[in-house]
Amino acid sequence: LRSRVPGVMITQYVEELPEGMTTPDFTRKPIALTIQEGKMAIFRAVVTGKPAPTVTWMRNNGEITEEMYKIIYDASSGEHQLQVRSLTMSDTYKCFAENEYGKAIVTAALNVIEVGYKKNRALQQSRTVITFFSFWRVDLEPKEEAKPEIDDKFWELLLSADKKDYEKICAQYAITDFRWLLKKLSEKKIEREQEQEKVLLCNLKPIELKASGEAEFELEMSLKDPTSKIYLFKDGVMVPFDADTEVKHALKQVGKKFVFSINGVNPEDAGLYQVEVDGVKIFSTDLKLPPIDFLVKIQDVNAEEREDAVFECVISQPLKKITWMGKNVSLEQGDKYDILVSEDMLIHTLVVKDCMPLDKGIYAAVAGLKSCNAWLIVEGKDKDKGEGRRGRGGLSDVTAIIGTDAELVCRLSSEECDGVWYKDGTEVRNLRDDRVIVFTFNLLRFKGVYMNDAGKYRCEADGRKTEAVLSISDPPRINPDDLTEFIKPVIIKTGKDAAFKLTFVGREPMKIQWYNEGEELLEDTHVKIEKSSSHSRLLLTKCQRKTTGEIKIKIKNECGTTEAITQLVVLDKPTPPLGPVDIIESSSTCIEFKWRPPKNNGGSPITDYILERQQIGRNSWKKLGKIGPESKYRDTDVDHGRKYCYHIRAETDQGISEMMETDDIQAGTKAYPGPPSTPKIVSAFKDCINLAWSAPSNTGGTNILGYNVEKRKNGSNLWSLVNPPDEPIKEKKYAVKDVVEGIEYEFRVSAINISGAGEPSTPSEFVIARDPKKPPGKVIDLKVTDSTYTTLSLGWTKPTEEEGVQDEAKGYFVELRPAENPEWGRCNSSAIIMTSYTIMGLKSMAMYWVRVVATNEGGNGEPQELDNYIIAMPPPVKPQFTDKKIKNFMVMKAGNAARINFNFQASPLPAITWLKDGLPVPKHVTVSNSDTSSQLMISSSERHDTGIYTIILKNLVGQETSSVEIRITDDPKVPGPVELDENVSGTVTVSWAPSPDEKKDDRLHYMITKHDSVKRTWQTVADHLFNNKFTAINIMPGRQYKFRVYAKNDMGISKPSESATWEVKRKKGRFNNSDSKWCRVETITLPSFTVPLKTHNSPESYECYMSCAVTGNPRPHVTWYRNNVSLNTNTNYYITNTCGVCSMVILKVGPKDSGDYKVIAENSLGRVECSTKLVPITPYIPKDHSHFSSSVRHLSATVVGAKY
Repeated sequence: LRSRVPGVMITQYVEELPEGMTTPDFTRKPIALTIQEGKMAIFRAVVTGKPAPTVTWMRNNGEITEEMYKIIYDASSGEHQLQVRSLTMSDTYKCFAENEYGKAIVTAALNVIEVGYKKNRALQQSRTVITFFSFWRVDLEPKEEAKPEIDDKFWELLLSADKKDYEKICAQYAITDFRWLLKKLSEKKIEREQEQEKVLLCNLKPIELKASGEAEFELEMSLKDPTSKIYLFKDGVMVPFDADTEVKHALKQVGKKFVFSINGVNPEDAGLYQVEVDGVKIFSTDLKLPPIDFLVKIQDVNAEEREDAVFECVISQPLKKITWMGKNVSLEQGDKYDILVSEDMLIHTLVVKDCMPLDKGIYAAVAGLKSCNAWLIVEGKDKDKGEGRRGRGGLSDVTAIIGTDAELVCRLSSEECDGVWYKDGTEVRNLRDDRVIVFTFNLLRFKGVYMNDAGKYRCEADGRKTEAVLSISDPPRINPDDLTEFIKPVIIKTGKDAAFKLTFVGREPMKIQWYNEGEELLEDTHVKIEKSSSHSRLLLTKCQRKTTGEIKIKIKNECGTTEAITQLVVLDKPTPPLGPVDIIESSSTCIEFKWRPPKNNGGSPITDYILERQQIGRNSWKKLGKIGPESKYRDTDVDHGRKYCYHIRAETDQGISEMMETDDIQAGTKAYPGPPSTPKIVSAFKDCINLAWSAPSNTGGTNILGYNVEKRKNGSNLWSLVNPPDEPIKEKKYAVKDVVEGIEYEFRVSAINISGAGEPSTPSEFVIARDPKKPPGKVIDLKVTDSTYTTLSLGWTKPTEEEGVQDEAKGYFVELRPAENPEWGRCNSSAIIMTSYTIMGLKSMAMYWVRVVATNEGGNGEPQELDNYIIAMPPPVKPQFTDKKIKNFMVMKAGNAARINFNFQASPLPAITWLKDGLPVPKHVTVSNSDTSSQLMISSSERHDTGIYTIILKNLVGQETSSVEIRITDDPKVPGPVELDENVSGTVTVSWAPSPDEKKDDRLHYMITKHDSVKRTWQTVADHLFNNKFTAINIMPGRQYKFRVYAKNDMGISKPSESATWEVKRKKGRFNNSDSKWCRVETITLPSFTVPLKTHNSPESYECYMSCAVTGNPRPHVTWYRNNVSLNTNTNYYITNTCGVCSMVILKVGPKDSGDYKVIAENSLGRVECSTKLVPITPYIPKDHSHFSSSVRHLSATVVGAKY
């Protein structure tokens, strides 16, 4: 079996676990510890299993004694502890959890940090606290007043709960230190967010118990990896689930929403449920079932029509609300029902108001998993108080199966009444049917009903009537003899066919289904199903052993369902026996072991086990023969010290299984000593290295005769013996003289007893054969090279060497001290050789002191500190926007969401301010800021949101601003009716009513298209018109014209407003050529502006349209000027003149475009001018940003006429 906790090995003793029983497992396993010599180590473990497992502890090197060890069990938390006192040596410990169904094993290493041997004694005595730093995290010795261990379940619930539930969870676990709790919780949330980086979570809903008896919880989850696997755990044990809602645990997914449900909740379902994605915990919730019972159950109630009925119950635990059910429907407070609860929340009342006959039925009260029910009987009010004999009980509808007896009973108040029975209006006595027996006053009985007996029956007595319906059902039915034959087990051999047949009767149509072990069988190559109205046959071909199990037929029609179950047994040869074998005895003269029977015996009992044996080192196998059905063997034909391997096969009537091979088993064991402690380097010189070690804790049961010392050069794989093989070292120290100066060595020691040399110790640290050195000096030029909010990079130069004073530095230690802490902490546990280092994990904007210590074989030099403290932050950077392209204009449709996003960089983080038209943004505008970006969002924009939005970034270094104009508009509305007039021959003046949006949108303009009866196409004749009139030229007599006017804005174009048909009739008359004379007549006019320049509002960096309409004959020449400088050849301005409509577009308004604009139209008769003034809007931002103001653009237009 596989544990959900890595590193735990589980062995199951039985083939199948009984229902409700489990093998042992660890929910919290002991972890490896590294602790200083002389201190105390504590291993902790929490186990599960049913029945509760027994926990034992062992160690590799020696036994666990009461003098050195203490075993504790905390019943409240279920935690097992092994306390190791006064640590002296490293070792490996094992924890066993065992019950009758299996065993779970986990190992944990204990590493002991040894104090220096007779070195730096004065320095050690001067220090009061020894600290060890790993990435500048401090692990102090545990104090007695440290915070108590808290159940991991508490943190899981807190991480997934709403803030409003924190107090309730803390009260449940007796947590009172809320300041410590919130600090610890924030740390765990950071860890959890890092683990959950593959998943986006929202809308977490804790588990809830429904009135229907099911529980469910839901969450919205976006998986970045669609292939990620989702797991469900209950109290640390994986729970299988399916998408089918009829199974016990179900998962329903709708989009991003995941709903987990538990059907048919019972007390065993209470516990902690957790959802994991690819091994990462995502969500935790606790299902608690209150132990509620009904002290007083609801009772049957008889109520008269139009009266109120009251149901009342008393429960054992206070509840704000219980569930009331009426006719399997949940009842709610309303006009029909009153639901009342007493002050102590123990008495719950349901009032059914204004009872009617339809209200009769069963009512139930549901509290948790408990429920109780009672009848409500509604009786009609007596209409005739003088009647002494009346029916006390009306008829009830009866449903009978065809062929069975049925009876209708009417209860009367007196036997003197004469009852008369009718069926569908006909008196029953007149039916003259021998199968009907009518008793004197109140009973109508049928013997073996038929389908034609169904109908409405009425009983009349003394003017009283009562009716009921007799229904005849014809469900599927099986003959008892056929059923007895069917349920007999079918036994076949593997590869053979199995057939099942069953006859039945019942109303058609009938649905017939066959099942094997609960799984429906469908027709395929090995499954054949025959179906008819009276029988069904199932044929399973080439059956395999896995087909063995329950065979069920299910027959269903509209009247009911019936089932029949039989068994199929497929015989096959057994599977191999199960290992590993358990050694019962292993001595010099005997090997006795046992194993487990095959997982599948093939349907037949085991008759014999067949064994064969091989002596390790030989190729031949010796047959031991059949040993009987017992799974145990005792081998006495063995040689002391030899190892043997066995092959075991199981035999039944169906054949012999495959073999199971055992591990090597040794006849008798030699007790070698365990490894000594790691050798210590006492001193080192160029021609001698002195070692010392401690004796092994496990001597093998005999005295230690001596020790062997081995050495190995750095980089070599070969260990060489230092002492002669036949001269073991008697003492626990040795001076190794066979060394070469400057070479680096490591050493290991093995103990020797009467059985021989045992396992060697772990190697010592490397040491160089040379004379002792002087510590190095201070590092030079220590400086900060880079920094962020969480890191700090340092650089320095190695210290100088002075012979006899300070030697060369071989490594460096970086130490850090927070401003509020007087103790220095080491950032790197082992010395680094580089002259640079990056400190990780700093707190943002926190203040620190930093120093570097050089070291070599002679010890540590004096530390070199930075001159000033440092703050964890990047170098100062003025705010600047990082987007390559920044939008300065946006058009949004009204009702849509508008978003503006700016990415930036700055250090320190800037203050971010958003303004609209120089003022703070309205409250309905949402601003979201992060360290590198800011977003403004209008969830549902309206026209009044139009404006210039400005973002201001400011920090200690400087500030930066950017603006964007947002225009909120909508699809333009259709212009008004179009009118056509002829002011000049050959032209048509098109005028129309303005669009309703013209006043709301200053950028709204018009486009005109023309259609004539000759070309038959619509052509654009004018665009970008900001007035409501246009003169179309070249109107030909005899043609029919139509005009359409469109409204346009930044969102698009409206539907057209179409004119009536325009036609200029040709004047027909007789032409006298002899009397006529040719002459040329031209109408000449001065230039004039029919539409002057219109006022516009356009901010900086946006387009600005100017247009006017001019007439005259000869056609006037039009020139545009800015500050009296002609613009007709300037490429920054787009100028057009179409049929007298003169337009100019400023592509990008800027400060340089401000000034006086003028249009001059001139011909041979004179000229005319039209002018305007443009002042672009530029936001003004004061230095203190306390208020904003903006200048106002002034546009004015004048028309000046002149005559030559």
